[in-house]
Amino acid sequence: MRDVALELESETKKWFERLKTKMKDVRARNDKGDEFIRNIEAYISDTMHFLSTGDLVRAFECVVWAWAWLEIGLELGLLEYRGQ
Repeated sequence: MRDVALELESETKKWFERLKTKMKDVRARNDKGDEFIRNIEAYISDTMHFLSTGDLVRAFECVVWAWAWLEIGLELGLLEYRGQ
């Protein structure tokens, strides 16, 4: 039988690390893009907080929201990715 808590923690940490790496190469293209980055950073911070308290569901939720803000910002042209 699989351990759902371990799987959730592992997936959250995996996507959290990928997000932090990708954000190093993301820049705002305008003021609205700056707002998106602030929201992404807030969700990143919340992810770290919830991981540290063992609240895995909320940690996963926050990392998903951070990715959503990033993808939407890129799609709308508010953010620019300069990485590989």
